[in-house]
Amino acid sequence: MSAHASPGSFTGTSPVWLKTPEDVNALVPALWSATAEKDANGVLTVGGVAVPDLVANINTPAYVLDEADFRERARAFRDAFTGYDVYYAGKAFLCTEVARWVAQEGLCLDVCSNGELSVALRAEVDPAKIGYHGNNKTPMELRRAIVAGVGRIIVDSFAEVERVAAIAAETGITASVMVRVTAGVEAHTHEYIATAHEDQKFGFSISSGDAFEAVRRLLDAPNVELRGLHSHIGSQIFDSSGFEVAARRVLALQARIRDELGTELPEMDLGGGFGIAYTTQDDPSTPKALAEELTAIVEHECRGFGLAVPHLSIEPGRAIVGPSMCTVYTVGTVKEVALDGGVTRTYVSVDGGMSDNIRTALYDADYSATLAGRASSAGPVLGRVVGKHCEAGDIVVKHEFLPADIAPGDLIAVPGTGAYGRSMASNYNHALRPPVVAVRDGESRVIVRRETEDDLFATDMG
Repeated sequence: MSAHASPGSFTGTSPVWLKTPEDVNALVPALWSATAEKDANGVLTVGGVAVPDLVANINTPAYVLDEADFRERARAFRDAFTGYDVYYAGKAFLCTEVARWVAQEGLCLDVCSNGELSVALRAEVDPAKIGYHGNNKTPMELRRAIVAGVGRIIVDSFAEVERVAAIAAETGITASVMVRVTAGVEAHTHEYIATAHEDQKFGFSISSGDAFEAVRRLLDAPNVELRGLHSHIGSQIFDSSGFEVAARRVLALQARIRDELGTELPEMDLGGGFGIAYTTQDDPSTPKALAEELTAIVEHECRGFGLAVPHLSIEPGRAIVGPSMCTVYTVGTVKEVALDGGVTRTYVSVDGGMSDNIRTALYDADYSATLAGRASSAGPVLGRVVGKHCEAGDIVVKHEFLPADIAPGDLIAVPGTGAYGRSMASNYNHALRPPVVAVRDGESRVIVRRETEDDLFATDMG
């Protein structure tokens, strides 16, 4: 099944894309980081580190981050998009060490909160290579970004236009900005992560004229450098068709700005939000193919409007860190549940859940899973991996074939959890958020430690 097949298509109790595996122990390489493999005993290794050995020291649940894979994906986007600025999405996953990796691999960094900016500055990321997003940046946040020398603030409202202009005038520091525009393109993705249609909170509408007015006001503001227009059509996007329509509308606005305001803006951000493979139904494009297609689209549209090709930037989103991380759990209980038609589903409860991966509950997201600590000679059974929280919707993996002999104490690993797993993790039910362990060349190190009860009580004034 392709990435765009209907997610509601089912055969019996499983979706049509989920095929019964010939070998329930085998990994599907496209879903895992580059160094993930299973040895002859069925033990999952990542970065040369055996998962059972890893969890013997740090316990479960735990996020395992493949450093070599992360760096290779960062380089792949950097090299494919030569001449572009490539912005890593801090919101997908950010810590001090990862921010350093981003800078070392020559990427820029996107932040969208004061906390993310703090991490970037702590990691000594060049402020000129930081972009600051957000639909409600406070005066304090804007002041800090401008004083720090953040390379571009993506302006999202008329209130923010006024705030930026006032702070720039007061401090005497030139604020570099881009205007976030909504192109009216509906990305083929979940409603909550499609960001370029009109009825949503981000940006200035092109069709209403608000985007043009925002540009006019910023061009008139002293101490404000308007670098260009920014468009983002959504996340988990698998092809370039939406970008073609968006680029045409954004460049039409660019041409209007030139003709009516006498300024040809030097830059343009195409957004990104490129998809990854969570399951076998997903078929993401490559950085090289995306770069060729997006460049051709912009060059074609610029010729049509008689515009010079602006300096371009992209935001790959989850496509760098998403596949580089997996989450490891320990099975606590296994339960057979009878369904209609004499079919049963195996419910496998693990020691994490929606507190460490909310995406299944929030977005109805699909994930895969594998037995990580041993090989099994049993046949496959249709399973559902669920968490330990007091919620019926606490599901980690909705549909997966697992070995029929899966039992309490087994280890399960879920790939593709690098994006938004740890970033959106919570203390629901007073859970302690898991650690992030970087692995490379047979060695591991904790880059975000596991929370403790002391952390939990640090803000409890009782």
